[in-house]
Amino acid sequence: MPVDGSPLEVAPRPPVDAGRAAGIARDLYGVEGPVRELGSQQDRNFLVETPLGGRVVLKVANRGWGRETLEAQNAALRHLASHDLGFAAPVPLPGLDGALLHEVDDEGGPLPVRLLKYVEGVPLSSARHLAPQVVAGLGRLAGLASAALAGFEHPGLDRAVQWDLRRADEVVGLLLPSIGDPDRRALVADVAAGAWQRLADIAPRLRVQAIHGDVTDDNVVGEPDDAGRLRPAGVIDFGDLCRSWLVADLAVAVTGVLRHAPDDPFAVLPAVRAFHDVVPLTEDDVEALWPLVLMRGAVLVASSEHQVVLDPDNPGLVGPLEDEWRILHAARSVHPHHVESVLRAELGLGPAPRHAAALRTVRDAGRLIDVEPSPVDLSVGSAHLHSGRFLQPGVEEILLAEEAGRARASCTRWGEARATRTRLHSARPPETVALGVELRVPPRTPLSAPWPGTVSAPEAGRLELVSSDGARLLLRGVHAGVAHGEQVARGAVLGTAQNGRLAVQVCVDPEVDPPALAGPVEAAGWLALCPDPSPLLGTDVAAPDEDADALLARRRHALAAVQESYYDRPMRIERGWRHHLLDTDARSYVDMVNNVTSVGHGHPHVADAVERQLRTLNTNSRFHYAAIAEFSERLAALAPDGLDQVFLVNSGSEAVDLALRMAQTVTGRQDVLAVREAYHGWTYLSDAVTTSLYDNPAALDSRPDWVHLASAPNPYRGRFRGPGSGAEYAAELRALVDDLVAAGRPPAAFVCEPLFGNAGGVLLPEGYLPAAYDAVRAAGGLVVADEVQVGYGRTGHHWWAFEMHGVTPDFITIAKAMGNGHPLGAVITTRAIAEAFGASGSFFSSAGGSPVSCVTGMTVLDVIEDEGLQANAATVGDHLRRRCEELAERHPVIGTVHGLGLYLGVELVRDRDTLEPATAECYAICERLRELGVVMQPTGERANVLKLKPPMCLDVASADFVVEMLEAVLRDGW
Repeated sequence: MPVDGSPLEVAPRPPVDAGRAAGIARDLYGVEGPVRELGSQQDRNFLVETPLGGRVVLKVANRGWGRETLEAQNAALRHLASHDLGFAAPVPLPGLDGALLHEVDDEGGPLPVRLLKYVEGVPLSSARHLAPQVVAGLGRLAGLASAALAGFEHPGLDRAVQWDLRRADEVVGLLLPSIGDPDRRALVADVAAGAWQRLADIAPRLRVQAIHGDVTDDNVVGEPDDAGRLRPAGVIDFGDLCRSWLVADLAVAVTGVLRHAPDDPFAVLPAVRAFHDVVPLTEDDVEALWPLVLMRGAVLVASSEHQVVLDPDNPGLVGPLEDEWRILHAARSVHPHHVESVLRAELGLGPAPRHAAALRTVRDAGRLIDVEPSPVDLSVGSAHLHSGRFLQPGVEEILLAEEAGRARASCTRWGEARATRTRLHSARPPETVALGVELRVPPRTPLSAPWPGTVSAPEAGRLELVSSDGARLLLRGVHAGVAHGEQVARGAVLGTAQNGRLAVQVCVDPEVDPPALAGPVEAAGWLALCPDPSPLLGTDVAAPDEDADALLARRRHALAAVQESYYDRPMRIERGWRHHLLDTDARSYVDMVNNVTSVGHGHPHVADAVERQLRTLNTNSRFHYAAIAEFSERLAALAPDGLDQVFLVNSGSEAVDLALRMAQTVTGRQDVLAVREAYHGWTYLSDAVTTSLYDNPAALDSRPDWVHLASAPNPYRGRFRGPGSGAEYAAELRALVDDLVAAGRPPAAFVCEPLFGNAGGVLLPEGYLPAAYDAVRAAGGLVVADEVQVGYGRTGHHWWAFEMHGVTPDFITIAKAMGNGHPLGAVITTRAIAEAFGASGSFFSSAGGSPVSCVTGMTVLDVIEDEGLQANAATVGDHLRRRCEELAERHPVIGTVHGLGLYLGVELVRDRDTLEPATAECYAICERLRELGVVMQPTGERANVLKLKPPMCLDVASADFVVEMLEAVLRDGW
């Protein structure tokens, strides 16, 4: 792939320091001000702060660059300045003589000098982690730069620059001797040779134009978005501008992503997609991309090693050198054909044309076995995997054996994400997607060649059959009846299934060695290379192909949008077990938000009890049956003395609504006291006292005039703060009660969560609740403890949250935890109140006290007691809180840690003095935590509190994993 041009020159950086740079800027450009050197591998760049606040960059170029090259860069920058690019770029500034390019004398010859307008922003390289949207922004910016330069022409573009990937083979050969370590030198030579060979046939078909050549994290600057992430906004340093392959600009950008994700080469996918959206990639571009990434990695390390030899005193070289080695290792960790296949799937291009003949061979294949296997469902939704059975060692073998006993032969399913292969506490999605199938067939079942081909038996028990067009049959568990290298006809006997266990996989690429399972990100690419083996088995063994995006579209079409879901692009959750959730890719997450599922997802005792009762009786509570009496007795026994009357309803909203209705009825009053920033429900009365702007931005303006609001009793960021704030909040509420009494509108009730759940588990200040209760009762009102979120043992140290304040309410409202997700709520009150309410009429809830609801509620109570979940909430909750408080010592974005037991909140602030809420950061952190296997959501009036209210079975191992992932996000960025 020859390219015209002068011989490559690689020279050390110009010997210019900041002092001399200041003189050059003054004498040639009339610019004066403080001078600071910026990093550069081969040039010298100096930032000059001018007196009026403007910033410019003095560039003293490597003398290896010719004058025409630098003129081309200036012309390109002027070309870009005349277009609406959608990104910022430097602008060349004239000297005192009006020229854009100058030379200064030096012992080794003249040095080229230019002055450019400084592009404001922070280099992306300063961020440890690049979020997917930032990666996409980098790819989009690379595409915009390529598109803007498409029509640019200049004689200086045709230069022999080492960063022109058309010359990469030549550059590596020239610089290879500078790599002192012989193993590293051999590795670079091998990588470059292999990648260059792959490019040989494609190169003549690749588009050539002017490209930036270095749109990387070093040369792209960003502006912080609301969450503090760097949004790519500008491109700097056009020193590698040249005429080259268009797709090389994307390859270079991809290596900038790999620097930040050396263990995840497919983190580059958002950049490729975004580039493609701006500059559509051809099939040749897609095939060439990864070989170009490999060549870029080889050039990077070879050039940096050489530059260290030339300029050993340059401190800016040593650190990046190891980063560049990591880029190369990341690029070579995946096969180019595999990456190409993943990219094709991502861009909707379908299988590579070179695989068409092999795919036809697979589709037209003959039968491998004469017995028809029955597929076994190992997916997240499988009925075989309830009660955590998917975690049972050897469960796949057990299920296959059971099915083979019924149907003579059994098999797993191709393309299925197996729940049995999930990994708990994994920061990365595990390899769950099956690229082949495993069978259980009668021992010594004969195996027939599905197509004519050549036999290869690399090791005992394994056999490979390769057709003339590259279709490969990969078998494990074979007693071979043919020899290595033997040519066989279609239908010929290859051997028998060893011990009746057989693994079957098909591959249409002769170069790749596919794994048995793949991670969900790269699975589509692998499945294109390892197609469905159903034709060989005589039955459909493919797992159902479910389009997650289509399902989400259906939900959003039919379900009113006001019913929000977590995350913008939510994962599809179809299984839960204890405090873990599994999506349909069989990725597991630690569930830190489900206080509804108090005793854990999929609890077998609850499930069995519900099933038994549903098969026996379910009716309305006006019928007489044992469960309603037993459950009501147990609830009353949990309440303080005197609270012995139970009303059963369906939800927390209904419970609060009923409690307020009873208070208004019994007292003959309407007015109710509530606190700001609280959530109590969605029914008329519970919504009337809901004041959270997070849930309803118009909450304060839409309250009925009979609802009166006290300040949110938040000692951290409320109206009154600190240890003595309880008395101040109480005094305010007492004054409010006095005003209502004086106005002839004494309150019927006061409703408050005893632990401020909606605010993120904020502990009420000491003394507040007793004083508030006393003030309301002195005025003849009743008090409601809303324990819907915070009660039922969740605080660990108490069964009811109000117990920590030494008070007894007139009403306890409960729900959520009662039914472990079953719709069940209750109000517990006194006999006197219940009888006074009953005098006004009857009350009835069809499903509130149904047999199924009551049995569910009793079983939940049994589990909490039998499994010690209240004590667990105390032990694990205290451990979790301590670990979060330790995080706060290291990360100032954590303002404080709220809560008790397993109802905690980590409040995020931008400033610990002003308490400016870190709202956008909170959302971004939750998104990043999801990527790392933790489900967490914002809460609080300002949506700046991470809520930690998991199922009460959360264990220490999971709590530690959550904290470790949170620390990783706070350390590396989000």
